Amino acid sequence: MINYEKFELPNGLKVIVHEDRSTPLACINILYNVGARDEDPEQTGFAHLFEHLMFGGSVNISNYDEPLQMVGGENNAFTTNDITNYYLTLPADNLETGFWLESDRMLSLAFSEKSLEVQRNVVIEEFKQRYLNQPYGDVWLLLRPMAYKVHSYRWDTIGKEISHIENAKIEDVKNFFKKFYCPNNAIMVVAGNVSLGEVRTLSQKWFGPIPKGPDNKRNLIPEPEQKEERTLTVERDVPVDAIYKAYHMCSRYDKEYYAVDLISDILSRGNSSRMHNALIKDKKLFSDISAYVMGDFDKGLFVISGKLTKGITMEEADAAINAELDKIKKEAVNADELIKVKNKTEASHVFGEVDVLNKATNLAVSELLGDAAMINHEVEKYLAVTADQIMEQANIIFKKENCSTLYYKAKK
Repeated sequence: MINYEKFELPNGLKVIVHEDRSTPLACINILYNVGARDEDPEQTGFAHLFEHLMFGGSVNISNYDEPLQMVGGENNAFTTNDITNYYLTLPADNLETGFWLESDRMLSLAFSEKSLEVQRNVVIEEFKQRYLNQPYGDVWLLLRPMAYKVHSYRWDTIGKEISHIENAKIEDVKNFFKKFYCPNNAIMVVAGNVSLGEVRTLSQKWFGPIPKGPDNKRNLIPEPEQKEERTLTVERDVPVDAIYKAYHMCSRYDKEYYAVDLISDILSRGNSSRMHNALIKDKKLFSDISAYVMGDFDKGLFVISGKLTKGITMEEADAAINAELDKIKKEAVNADELIKVKNKTEASHVFGEVDVLNKATNLAVSELLGDAAMINHEVEKYLAVTADQIMEQANIIFKKENCSTLYYKAKK
């Protein structure tokens, strides 16, 4: 059970405090309710660009990292299609340094052509290195627009194309910041060796004066039901052939999510999972294979990806995957197998709660999904899943017409 307290500042900043006296550290996690799905289709990659810009200096602090390192702290951030998350850990005695740093960049980034140019080049280089020049790096640049035709999940966090970042103007960047990086669009979790009173005082001192931003109401076009099988074959300079199958599924908000997540575990979690046993050990069709859910906040994807053993054709590999999916659609999962995956899920949740940073991030995400209290009920939702629910979801998801398949061939 993770205990916490919540309060909200007049400017709309939600603050969650989790006291953990077993650690000498404190963690500040700030989740901004903005991701790649909130971008203009002609200006993609901005949320990720901001992840870099937010470290480029703010009005009163020219170098974000230096003061934090001087007090023994460290920081990082990540962007998804749904959220942008910034976090830092530091000795609890130096907690106020973290408040000072985070509040100053929320108040106002130091927008300059120089800072934009530096970070723009970093992102362009990342685009080239990780997505264009790395084996299998462009998979999501191909798979997303195949699976999504109208929803803004159709581009990856890095953006649709390099030109969107190359052409980003300082005014566009400023407008994006003013719209999304404001107190009423953020959730701050302070966890570790802290007290509610201390956090309340520091929050009012450092974040209280920051003005509220606009009320952002999302009005994203939902993706219509996919009614035809989609396939794409590409050839790339990679070591072996690979296959990627993406099926539309429910959203992270839906009660069915827990059953679908367990399906991915039954299929590929660990060396005793179905696909590992059948397709790697027994039939030796794949060198590795995995099934996973994207965990998207809007209706998301269930993905199966595998690298083929040399000499195996795409047709054989595809047929073998489909045979495993047919089994989970037609035969109820037996009690022992279901208990085993539930136990693994419970264990990973328990271990995940040991780390103060994990707890802070999970509290922020739970609050955004509706209520921080969700963090204490996740496990019971997994434990309540029945074999019938698993079969029902498998039959809803694993339909030929609900699938986008990428055949990723190695150049001969």
